[in-house]
Amino acid sequence: MQQQRRQPELVEGNLPVFVFPTELIFYADDQSTHKQVLTLYNPYEFALKFKVLCTTPNKYAVVDATGAVKPQCCVDIVIRHRDVRAAHYGVIDKFRLQVSEQSQRKALGRKEIIATLLPSAKEPPQQKEEEEKRIKEHLSESVFFEQTLCQPENRPASSGPSLLTVFLGIVCIAALMLPTLGEMESLVPLYLHLSVNQKLVAAYVLAQVSSPWLF
Repeated sequence: MQQQRRQPELVEGNLPVFVFPTELIFYADDQSTHKQVLTLYNPYEFALKFKVLCTTPNKYAVVDATGAVKPQCCVDIVIRHRDVRAAHYGVIDKFRLQVSEQSQRKALGRKEIIATLLPSAKEPPQQKEEEEKRIKEHLSESVFFEQTLCQPENRPASSGPSLLTVFLGIVCIAALMLPTLGEMESLVPLYLHLSVNQKLVAAYVLAQVSSPWLF
């Protein structure tokens, strides 16, 4: 009689969540950016169910805010900004993507995505750099706030990511932006279409090389 393999018990909140992109920027003067797509990857051997939460749900419409992802697959979540006006320029909102096993209620992992509405993509470089710096500072503060109940970890000071880390990050981002195998309506050559598994690897590597600089 074949012995059934037991799945290791998963600790609540510790499961890494792979989602791309990790930041949404909407531009008021570019209507094509008012609808954006988050891709949730499931590299695990078990199905996941997900839920999308938001700090300001009245400003956004989320298509399929709850759902499931099969093992070794991915799912697209469409987010539309429905309250584009000057009063919201520069305001940082947050989405929380929460995942759990289909048979469980407890959240096994979560990932936060920041969303910002800017007046135009044609901002001066200096103003754009200042905006990006402000967004990163806000993200760092929110991550610190989420971890106040945990024992802080002492990390050595670092001057920043190495060139190899930056290069790997760029390659992984480029891979995630390429079409997936099976997409017919694409101008990209077929040999540049990647499989879901290849994109899962790229998402995993991107998460590994970027995590030391995000927390």
